[in-house]
Amino acid sequence: MRGASDHGDPQRPRFLAVAAKRLGPLVPRLPAQPGYFKRRRRLTETIEWLLGIFASRSPGFTTICCSSTRRRSSVLAARETVRRSQLGDAADYGWCASHSRYFWGFRLHAIFAPDGTPRALTLTSPKRDEREVGLELLARTPRVGGETLLGDKGYAGRDFALKVSELDATIVRPRRKDEPGRGLHLAPIRQRIESIFWTCKDLLTLERHGARTLPGIRERILQRFLCLAACIVLNHQLGRPSRALVDYVA
Repeated sequence: MRGASDHGDPQRPRFLAVAAKRLGPLVPRLPAQPGYFKRRRRLTETIEWLLGIFASRSPGFTTICCSSTRRRSSVLAARETVRRSQLGDAADYGWCASHSRYFWGFRLHAIFAPDGTPRALTLTSPKRDEREVGLELLARTPRVGGETLLGDKGYAGRDFALKVSELDATIVRPRRKDEPGRGLHLAPIRQRIESIFWTCKDLLTLERHGARTLPGIRERILQRFLCLAACIVLNHQLGRPSRALVDYVA
């Protein structure tokens, strides 16, 4: 039944058509649509593992880590959509400061390297404290130690900075209005983080995944970030800008 399925992925018809055209000589027997969905669901753990493999081969794997949750992923926009999906019990209301409005859905938290390499990510209720989630992501991110974690004003707080320090990292963020001094000029780096999220939302259609189940949303988000990590590695090898993805868009 379509109401309980995950067949609303806008990339699916395009991907299957392009795959048949470009991969036909290499893979003579490509799965049809039902087989494609079943295999992708079965390979979710492998997709996540491959994401880590590609990330480890990128120069961004050993450089400064950047963290941001300013861009919220509004997975569910209407209550009617919630009632027809299996995501209603997991999603929640949250405030999107960048759009000055409430939304119903999830919030995407992620840690990226400056070149866009995804290092760690998770989808949570929008009501969870982003500092709490940020510490969880930092703890599970493979690192060499001594990294600088760049975040927005939501990561303010002495306790948070202390816990980041205990994880052998340093948090750097813009100054809040109630804090003395001028603070660091972080606008150019913040723009880089915003552009990384825009790449995910625009070219990788992160907010238009069409999933209606928790396993479905997981596999589709991982699939998109695996695509990003693979393209970044290839672009480094070819001497291109890390997130130049136009050549890979069908």
